[in-house]
This record gives sequence, C-alpha cells and structure tokens, in this order.
Amino acid sequence: MPWQSITDPYAIWVSEIMLQQTQVATVLERYPKMMKRFPSVAHLAGADIDEVLAEWSGLGYYSRARNLHACAKQVVTQYQGEFPADPIKLEKLSGIGRSTAGAIAAFAFRIRTPILDANVKRVLARLFGITGVLQEKKVSDSLWQLAAELLPRSPTQMSVYTQALMDFGATWCTAKQPVCVTQKAQCPFEGACQANARDQVLAIPKKIPKKKSPQFQCTVGILTYGNAVLLQKRPAKAIWGGLWSLPESPWQEQADADSKAPANELTGMQLINTVLANGAVKDTPTLFASPVTIGARIKHVFSHRILQIQAYEMPLNANAKKELENAIQHGEIPFIWAELGGLEQYGLAQPIRQLLEGWNRVRDAAESDQCGHAVPIDLKNKP
Repeated sequence: MPWQSITDPYAIWVSEIMLQQTQVATVLERYPKMMKRFPSVAHLAGADIDEVLAEWSGLGYYSRARNLHACAKQVVTQYQGEFPADPIKLEKLSGIGRSTAGAIAAFAFRIRTPILDANVKRVLARLFGITGVLQEKKVSDSLWQLAAELLPRSPTQMSVYTQALMDFGATWCTAKQPVCVTQKAQCPFEGACQANARDQVLAIPKKIPKKKSPQFQCTVGILTYGNAVLLQKRPAKAIWGGLWSLPESPWQEQADADSKAPANELTGMQLINTVLANGAVKDTPTLFASPVTIGARIKHVFSHRILQIQAYEMPLNANAKKELENAIQHGEIPFIWAELGGLEQYGLAQPIRQLLEGWNRVRDAAESDQCGHAVPIDLKNKP
C-alpha cells in the first residue's frame, strides 16, 4: 500500500482519514490523486474548501473532508505546519479520534500508543473471548486496556507491530470469512484464541441487529440555460454538507410502495416552487411556459436511510433565467451556473454526479467542451 512503510505524518494522516468508512480498493485509486493535488499540509490548508470537496467527491461521509481541511489549517496555524508527536495533542485536532491519533503517533513517530480500529477490535475481541457489544463503554474500555497492555516494549517495533495487527484483522481474522473457518490457512493464534476454543468465532464480536432503513424521496430540478446547469450549495451541517447539488425539494419519508409510483407531471412553476422552497418565485409567464420533462429516477443507499431522487429537466430562456435569478436573490443559499462540460471540478454529491453524468446533454457537453467553467450568480450585488 502506498501509505505503508512511510514516516511522513501528513501522508499517514490523509490515508487514515480516507480509510475510515471507505474500501481499501477505492482508497488505493483515490489516495495518489489526493496526494498529488495536495502534496503537503500547507497545500491542503491553503486550498479552498470547494477544491477539497471536489477531490473527495464520491468517497462519502463528507464531514471527513471538511475536518481534513480544518485540521490542516490547525496544524499550520498552531504547530507551524508540523504534526505534533503527542497522541493527546493529535486527538485534539479536527476529525482525529483516539485510534487515528495512535496510528499517526505509532507510524510517524514510533510512540508507544495503542490503536483500536474496527479490525483490531475484532481481533482482540475474538482472541480474548469478549462477547459484549463493541459500542458498550465497558467493552470499549476493556479493549483499550488490552490494546495498551499488548504493545511491544521497544518503540522501534511500534510501526511493524501496529501495521501487522491491522493487516491481520483485514486479511486473516476477517468479519465473515476468517481463515480458521474457511481452513485456507492455519491461524497463528489458533491455540490461544478463546473464540475459536468456544466455537464462537463468527458470533464475536456481538452485532447489533440492523433496523430496516427508512425510505425518503425528493425532487430535483435540472434547470439549464444554454450549456450551463443551476447548482446550489448545501448547508454545511446537512447531509452532503458543503457540496454542490441540484435544487431539491425537502426529503419526504415514504412507504415501499410509494417508491414504485410513477412520477407526476409538473408545470414549470410547479417545479420551481417544489425545488426552491423559499417561496419567492412569482407566477411569471416566461417561467410558466418553460417545458418540463420527467427525468431519471435514481436510488441512493446511505448507511442509515434510502433516498429516491426524481429528476425533472427544464431549459430556461434568457427571460426565464432572469426571472429565476430575481426570485432567489434574497436567499442565503449560494447558487452558480456551472458549465456541463466542467462538472468534475466541483464537489458534487455522488448521486447528483451520477444523475448528471448519465444525462445525454452532459455526455455531449463533456465531449465538445473540456474547458468548462462556472459563472457565480452575484445576487446580492445585482443592480
């Protein structure tokens, strides 16, 4: 792995954050691009948050990208661009928890400090027969104590020990197909593992039954003028916080049967009033006359919910564009007209990117215009 056998705390930190909630194969593809775009903590701290979110687009859990940017600024301003070696100081930085702080300290500075990521928790729980739920404080405290007691005495061994422990959980003592169950190899801990002795390997660690994910539905508008599409920035603390998205309606919870119902036909004004909830749009002839086409419907699965997104397409003429901009000029939400051929430079929510990239006009624009740009809507300073 490109992030292994290195001592640069910046590179280690970036990899640790990217590996949270993201498959290794995906990180292997995206990590080199991230490091090329932001080769140092100073480059990352000096970048605009939109640049960071654009590079992070598709990796999910976007609070990680916002914390990455905030942490880089902290390191530059508080520590003169040098990551502290002390795990306690590391843990106080944005987005760095106890285990991530331990990993940075162990790999970059050879500090004797434990880590406890998901793989290590599973290994220790099975090895010592800990049958409780990992989220319980009592269980978590026990695992942290074990992790600390098992550290090698010599700091020089910290890097290889920590990496070996993480890799063992990722490749041998896996959640569903550990080698002791598949019998593809002989586990070196076979004689000492209490879960194996009790025939409880797959029952440890104890899992909390997952509840059925609620389903939601929203409407988005693909509002275009010429070769540009209207995008709005999502609130920082919302899902996909800080990313650019299409104007959308509030999310409404729905039953399973509702997700299969055909989309309703909408007039131009109905679409505008649906996806722009500020209520400031007037019933103007130019907007009302704009043709509306029912677009694609896509399903996006979060870790805790399911979202059905129904798109509607509406091209605007010059008068309709002007009326629309006048209608939203008093809002606090930033809007831009983004060229369809240059969407890759924006941090777009993954299903919105998927929706737009699958749209014929986007594909055509991408082939004919590789130098797209956005035109910010300066609504507050309009004459």
